[in-house]
Amino acid sequence: QVQLVESGGELVQAGGSLRLSCVVSGITFSWYAMKWYRQGPGKERELVASIASSGGSTNYADAVKGRFTISRDNAKNTVYLQMNSLKPEDSAVYYCNANWGPMNYWGQGTRVTVSS
Repeated sequence: QVQLVESGGELVQAGGSLRLSCVVSGITFSWYAMKWYRQGPGKERELVASIASSGGSTNYADAVKGRFTISRDNAKNTVYLQMNSLKPEDSAVYYCNANWGPMNYWGQGTRVTVSS
């Protein structure tokens, strides 16, 4: 059974930092590209950051470049999203995604609320 379990979301003040974690089980984690998506109130789900299976390549949405950092630890089957200089518009449910060819798995999400 494949499981992606996110954690780390909470209420934080603008300008603060959070680190989200996603622990993955049931797949060969090192084969999969990992992504973080988010969905704000009344908005569509959007891609925030991605990291290649080896961790050698990362990409970010323009809205978070320079503030967010995605990383992974293949020994721990875990992907992280370090979020700094948080803004109210970063408030959303953040979802972890594992992708390998046609295989695509999602976590249940963790809520981040940034107060102004």
